[in-house]
Amino acid sequence: MFKKDPLQIIAFQTYGTPKHLYLRGRAIEDESINLEQRGAFKLLFNAWKRFETDEIKFAKLRIKIGDDKYYYVKTDSNGYFLLDEKVEDLSNYTNSEGWINLEFSYQKEQLTRTIQSENKFPGEMLIPSSKASFGVISDIDDTILHTGLTSILKWRVLINTLLTSAGKRLPLEGAPEFYHLLHQGKTGQEVNPIFYVSHSPWNLYRYLEYFLNKNNFPKGPIVLRSFPSPFSKKSKGEKPQKHKEIVNILKTYPKLKFILIGDIGEHDPKIYLEIATKYKNRISAIYLRSVNHKRKMEKVKKLYENFNSIPVLLIENPEQALQHAKFHGFIEKHSLV
Repeated sequence: MFKKDPLQIIAFQTYGTPKHLYLRGRAIEDESINLEQRGAFKLLFNAWKRFETDEIKFAKLRIKIGDDKYYYVKTDSNGYFLLDEKVEDLSNYTNSEGWINLEFSYQKEQLTRTIQSENKFPGEMLIPSSKASFGVISDIDDTILHTGLTSILKWRVLINTLLTSAGKRLPLEGAPEFYHLLHQGKTGQEVNPIFYVSHSPWNLYRYLEYFLNKNNFPKGPIVLRSFPSPFSKKSKGEKPQKHKEIVNILKTYPKLKFILIGDIGEHDPKIYLEIATKYKNRISAIYLRSVNHKRKMEKVKKLYENFNSIPVLLIENPEQALQHAKFHGFIEKHSLV
C-alpha cells in the first residue's frame, strides 16, 4: 500500500482592509516540488504534480492573527478556501509595508494524517499603507515574465512552463527595477501596493511566487484563477475572471487610483480599456508591453486611437517606460535604474 503524502496548507498572498478580511488558499497533500529542479523528465514530473493535486476536501481550518484573534473556514470540494468577512480593526497587526502575518492550521479532528511544520502554515494579507498615493495592477505573462503567449500554437508557453524551472525563468528587461520605483513612488517613500493579476491557474501559484521573489520584484498579492469545469459555459455578456478580479480590487480601495500594466499579446488591452472607460477617475495610466507582432500592434493602436482620457503607453523598451513615469509624476525624477 502506498504511503500518503503529508498535508499542507498553501495560503495565497491576498489583500484586504483594516476591517475586511479576505483570505484565499488551498489545502492539499505536500508533493515536495523542487522549484529549482533540473532535467527534462523531472521537470515534466513536477509539472504533472502541480496539476494532478490531491486536495483535502471539506477540511476545517483555523486562522490565527497575533496572539488573540482566531477565524475559521472550510475548504470546498477542490480543497480551496475563501474567507471574506468584516472584522474588528486589524491596523495594529500590520508591519511598515502593510502586511499582516497569518498562521493557518488544520483543526484537530482533521489530523488523521502525517503533517509538517507542527500544523503551522504561514500566510500574509496586505492592507495598503496610508502613505500610498496609487496602486499598480500588473499582469505576469509576457508583462514581467517571458512566456511566449504570442508564439504559434503556444508551443513556447508549454516549453517554458513544463521544461524550465522557476529559478531559471527570466524577467523582462528592467521590470523588477521599474516596479520598485513605482512601489516607492514620487517621494521614494510611498509604499504603493503592487497587485499581480494573471490568467494563469492557481496550480502555478508557488511557481510564480518563487519567480517574483527570486527576481526581486516588490512583494504583492498574487491573484490567479481556478480551472473552469469541462462543461461550464459563460453566460452571455459575462466578463473574464481577470476583469472581475481587477474590479474587485478597485472596489476594495475606492479612494486609491491605479496604474494598469499588461501586454498586447492576449486580452489585456480590451479589459484595461473597458475598466478605464467605466472607472474614469480611478485609472491614472495604462502601460502595455509591445511584442514583435505587427498585426497585434496595429490592432491595439486602433483600439486606443480615440481614447485620450488618460496616458496610454505601448512600452518598447525599459527607458521609455521610465521616462514616461517620471514625466507623469509616478516615480522620482532623479531615480536611477
